Amino acid sequence: MASDSSNLNGIEALTASAVTFAAKLSFEDIHHSYHGKETIRGISMSAQPGEVLCLLGPSGSGKTTLLRIAAGIEAQAGGRVLLNDQEIAGPKVFLPPERRGVGLMFQDFALFPHMSVLDNVRFGLTAIPKAGAIAEAHLALERVGLSHYAEKFPHALSGGEQQRVALARALAPRPAVLLMDEPFSGLDSRLKDSIRADTLAILRHSRATAIVVTHDAEEAMRMGDRIALLRDGRLVQVGTAEELYLRPADLFAAGFFSEINVFPGHVRSGRVETPLGNVPAGPLADGAKVRIAVRLSGIAISEAEGSIPARVLSRRFLGVVELLELAIPGTDQSVRARIRAGQLPGGLRDVTLSANERDILVFEKDT
Repeated sequence: MASDSSNLNGIEALTASAVTFAAKLSFEDIHHSYHGKETIRGISMSAQPGEVLCLLGPSGSGKTTLLRIAAGIEAQAGGRVLLNDQEIAGPKVFLPPERRGVGLMFQDFALFPHMSVLDNVRFGLTAIPKAGAIAEAHLALERVGLSHYAEKFPHALSGGEQQRVALARALAPRPAVLLMDEPFSGLDSRLKDSIRADTLAILRHSRATAIVVTHDAEEAMRMGDRIALLRDGRLVQVGTAEELYLRPADLFAAGFFSEINVFPGHVRSGRVETPLGNVPAGPLADGAKVRIAVRLSGIAISEAEGSIPARVLSRRFLGVVELLELAIPGTDQSVRARIRAGQLPGGLRDVTLSANERDILVFEKDT
C-alpha cells in the first residue's frame, strides 16, 4: 500500500487555471422534518466567499442534513438556500444538484473500486468533451499531489490518499462551494493532523468556499475561519474559534470547546459565589439562578501556593498531563483539574488550588 506524505508535492506550483471563483452560500430560516420529527429548526447563516465554515455539533444536531439541503439531495420544508444572493432552493425554485455549482465530498469518499484514480476524478465531468475532462482530471490530481497515481486503483492507495482523490473529484468541476461531510472521520488518528493541514492548503489555493461538517471541536478550530455550532437542529452560536471559546453563548457551547466543572449558584450583590471563588455576575439580576462553568485547564494545583485547600481523590496519568479529582470545602461535588505530568510529587494527598477568573463562566440557568 502506498504511504501518505505530510507535504503535498506541487501545491506551491498551482497555476491560475486551477483557481475557482468562490461564492457566498446562505441559509434563510431553513426548516426540515423527517417522519414528523423536526431536524432543522429555523437556521439562518451564510458562508462567505472563500471562507472555510465548519458546521460543528453532536450527532443528531442537523449538520449533515443542512449539508444535503445545500447540495440539493434533500429538500427543506421551509426557508431558502441562496448562492450569491440568488435563490437555488425555496418555495419557487429548486435547482437540481448538477446545476448548483456546488461540490459534495462524502464521508466514506465513495470511490468506484473498478475505476482508475483518473477515471474516478473525471467521473463528474460529463458536460465537457472527453479530452477536456481528462485534462481537468489530471489538473485536479496535480492540485492534491497525486498526479503520479492517475492509473492506479483505489485499493492500492492508503486512506489518506483515497481522501485526497475524493477531494480532487469534488474540486474537478471547479465548484463555487465545496461541501465536506466529516472528511477525516475514517482516517487513522496519527495521520489526521497532516492530512487536515494538506486539505486546508488545497482549499486555500483553490479559493473555493468550503463548508466542513465535524463533531470534533479541535478539528473545527484548526480548519475553520468561522464555526457554526448546532444543537437539536438549532444554531447555537457562530463566530471565530476564539469568540466561541472565550465568549460561549451558553453552557452547552462552553462544554463543547473545553472540559468543565459545573456548579449551581445565585447572584448576590452583583457577584456569584462559587466553591472556587467569587466572580462578577455581569448583567444578571440579583437573585438569578445560575450555572457556573470552570474550565479544568484554568485550575492551578500546588502544594501550598493556592487559596483553597483540597484533597486528591484520584489521579490519572495521561502522558503529557494528569487528570485529578479533588474534594474541596463548601461543596459535596468533586472538582476535576488537568495539570502537567510530574508537576506534583507522587502520593501527595493534601494540596491547594486556585482558579483563573477568566476560566470561570457564568450562565443564567434555563427555566
